[in-house]
Amino acid sequence: MDRGWGFLIGLLGAVWLLSSGHGEQQPPETAAQRCFCQVSGYLDDCTCDVETIDRFNNYRLFPRLQKLLESDYFRYYKVNLKRPCPFWNDISQCGRRDCAVKPCQSYSEEANNLIEECEQAERLGAVDESLSEETQKAVLQWTKHDDSSDNFCEADDIQSPDAEYVDLLLNPERYTGYKGPDAWKIWNVIYEENCFKPQTIKRPLNPLASGQENTFYSWLEGLCVEKRAFYRLISGLHASINVHLSARYLLQDTWLEKKWGHNITEFQQRFDGILTEGEGPRRLKNLYFLYLIELRALSKVLPFFERPDFQLFTGNKIQDEENKMLLLEILHEIKSFPLHFDENSFFAGDKKEAHKLKEDFRLHFRNISRIMDCVGCFKCRLWGKLQTQGLGTALKILFSEKLIANMPESGPSYEFHLTRQEIVSLFNAFGRISTSVKELENFRNLLQSIH
Repeated sequence: MDRGWGFLIGLLGAVWLLSSGHGEQQPPETAAQRCFCQVSGYLDDCTCDVETIDRFNNYRLFPRLQKLLESDYFRYYKVNLKRPCPFWNDISQCGRRDCAVKPCQSYSEEANNLIEECEQAERLGAVDESLSEETQKAVLQWTKHDDSSDNFCEADDIQSPDAEYVDLLLNPERYTGYKGPDAWKIWNVIYEENCFKPQTIKRPLNPLASGQENTFYSWLEGLCVEKRAFYRLISGLHASINVHLSARYLLQDTWLEKKWGHNITEFQQRFDGILTEGEGPRRLKNLYFLYLIELRALSKVLPFFERPDFQLFTGNKIQDEENKMLLLEILHEIKSFPLHFDENSFFAGDKKEAHKLKEDFRLHFRNISRIMDCVGCFKCRLWGKLQTQGLGTALKILFSEKLIANMPESGPSYEFHLTRQEIVSLFNAFGRISTSVKELENFRNLLQSIH
């Protein structure tokens, strides 16, 4: 009898365990968990965590930074979008300067769809180069006011007749339809030839990889911290651009209106842990790493902007003074960030080897800036060139700590100087990364109820 009761009690206990969830299958992960569950806690090679960055950026920095970037000094960027690609010649098959996707044949097998997609790409990829007469006169004054200096990136020939001022607010970074083999070719050349990677090591999800994911990450972890950081910066920039394309996607295109908004499916295809075989969350963590690097550069360059004779010159004295006050307010806020990236580990070994590595670092980055002239979409080329120059300027700052410390408090600074182009690109590039971090919060919320 006792044995019977013992068996019955045990059986009931087992049933209770199963019904209470200890034995049944757990609820499926939400889409938000698949994209973001690994994007939390401390970042590799850093003492900072994702949550601290989110709070600092989204609530303390982002709103003020956006206000600054809407000012005249930061909204106009001079760029030459007509420079020929120095590496290959087959990038212009649509035949029109404003055609965003080349060749169009890559995107449709049906002739009708081909024509329709090419026309849409021309509209979405076009750069609005219109400036008011007042602005045209003003930018001539700006050019005379600025000093010249060597660029960390490949210097864009902004004195060329082909170089034009572009209003960034009229040309937001968003979806243009530029994708497929041409876009893949750009990023593939950047990763394969400029990230210190031997040809025998293939990136994950590369069609030529044939299951070498583990080999790639073993190789990456075996690199010195500088080369590993270089790869992560490029990956972070790539991720940030994809966040923007997903957040400002063309959802509806009719003769009445264009509707832009968040495309959840596009975001998942790029960052979902399952759909990307674990690559998506890594990409997002690299985006945060890029954020920390550019944030650190901005904290380091504060003395340059604090000098009394520095001005954000546009010719409007009152507005220029107000913008400088806002700029300094933002930079002091950045300096107060409690968990800055420690760049002292960079180039800290043997002096001769460190110097060579630093020069390799610079040359690889200059090469990437030249590749931007091969981008077939002009709006994509605009933002690619700006963000590459901005990151290059951030690296220039981090590598110039002693020069910044020795700057005179007044008068020209000959050893360390930033041109208008570098300043505009530096802050707009960081503005793009800051916006990406903010958009990740929006995508987290949108994906919470999706399985």
